[in-house]
Amino acid sequence: MLGRTASHPALDDVLANPLDVTVERIGDLSEAEIDALNLAWHRLDPWPDSVPGLTRLKRVFIIAPLSNGNIRLMLDMAKRAGLPWDAILGAELAQAYKPSPEAYLRTAEALMLEPEQVCLVAAHNNDLAAARGCGLRTAFIHRPTEHGPDQTTDLRPEEDWDAVANNVGDFANQLGL
Repeated sequence: MLGRTASHPALDDVLANPLDVTVERIGDLSEAEIDALNLAWHRLDPWPDSVPGLTRLKRVFIIAPLSNGNIRLMLDMAKRAGLPWDAILGAELAQAYKPSPEAYLRTAEALMLEPEQVCLVAAHNNDLAAARGCGLRTAFIHRPTEHGPDQTTDLRPEEDWDAVANNVGDFANQLGL
């Protein structure tokens, strides 16, 4: 299992390191406040189109995040937001972080699918390129504020992906759902 090792720390641990530096600068925060800040990722709101779009896709397809986030993070997000995932996959299961090929290939294997039977849907061109390099199909979803209002990357598809959509509902429409 990936777990919390020096070579593959859980994402919560990775995110805690820069937070520690920030807390040193701010000062006067309790351990409970620091933990709450570090675990804010577990309480993220979904994009407004995500739940209805994923629900439509789920009627026909297996829906599973392929995330570098740990399983507990993804579980907490799904429970809080009502995300209709069938499974939670990614770094812990694959024992590799994206964009390592193992992350994509072991995910397909866990689902008992060939890579070409899996479509990575993402807002990140580099993630899609790595998935395509492993034989997965690809769909780019426009998220121009994914990295905040001053985002400069992933503003448009940088390659000819299998699908390009404005949101998850638009992607479902393209698939006839």
